[in-house]
Amino acid sequence: MKFLFIVQGEGRGHLTQAMTLEKMLMAGGHEVVGMLVGKSPQRKLPEFFRHGVQAPIHQFQSVNFQPSAENRTANLLKSVAYNVVTFPQYFKSVNFIKDAINSSGADVVVNFYELLTGVAYLNFRIDVPNVSIGHQYLFLHEDFRLSSSGILGTDGLVLYTKLTAIGARKRLALSFRKMSDDGKHKIRVVPPLLRKEVLDLKPTRGDYIHGYMLNSGFADDVLNWHREHPEVKLRFFWDNWSEGPVKKIDDTLSFYLLDDKEFLRQMAGCMAYASTAGFESVCEAAYLGKPVLMVPSHVEQKCNAFDASQCGIGVEADSFDLSVLMKFAADYSPLTEFPEWARSALSVIYNELTDL
Repeated sequence: MKFLFIVQGEGRGHLTQAMTLEKMLMAGGHEVVGMLVGKSPQRKLPEFFRHGVQAPIHQFQSVNFQPSAENRTANLLKSVAYNVVTFPQYFKSVNFIKDAINSSGADVVVNFYELLTGVAYLNFRIDVPNVSIGHQYLFLHEDFRLSSSGILGTDGLVLYTKLTAIGARKRLALSFRKMSDDGKHKIRVVPPLLRKEVLDLKPTRGDYIHGYMLNSGFADDVLNWHREHPEVKLRFFWDNWSEGPVKKIDDTLSFYLLDDKEFLRQMAGCMAYASTAGFESVCEAAYLGKPVLMVPSHVEQKCNAFDASQCGIGVEADSFDLSVLMKFAADYSPLTEFPEWARSALSVIYNELTDL
């Protein structure tokens, strides 16, 4: 079978999921004919993705969050206003997606939470079946209860998630835990897509806290905490390209430009992990038995943090107060069932994609 991937390019998670799934399908004798990746002025496509996939990459302008002035959380009002004003420009991207699907020769489109894929299937007759995949589809599950917080909160997130999956034959909901399927909403609950590089890691307990922040404005939190606790070793990753590969503050704090191999190496050796609650890295930490502090930067990550907290993976906070993490880590017990659940993804997701 031939597959075409369409990937929302915001953040790290969807990109690493696409990398993992490509290798999984190729190992089964299938072909990924292309990667269509959404882009925005705020983000660069990471080198680890460019060099980590086999299929040709084509980028298109896509909907994206607008950062706040402090580059910490996403500014939702600004994001909505920006994307409403610029949405007519996205129709060029929608046409690009439609033409790319129809000319690809693909048997199946795999959509990694890209909104414009849903718009393309809504506006055009596209005969190639699509499967939507992402943790966000769990939010539509009949047994997943999100409290309503208005159109700029969880209600808006649920609507957005439904729009991404227009025309989907299946919605594969990546999950921290096993749950029953939801046939009414075409939701199949599946394990997280962790790469072989993660599954092969042998974790050790080091003497430093590892971290990742989606928005570099959170660095002020880390710096302020570090001034009060200079004895604790901190190694944080960010996407602040202007600072170069490594910005060393002193002997116990350094900021690293996101490099996937180095990120995973340091994840495996840390004593605890702090992040902005991206689903992928929280799963990696859970697999490696690391306690997690989650500081959501937008509503989707808020839902991720809620789900992970319910599963006992980590603790949520409003800022990078690493004292909260150290207190949680003192009594943390790794989830014994999670590694087996994650390792089953190969067979479970492969079967879902090849059985349409």
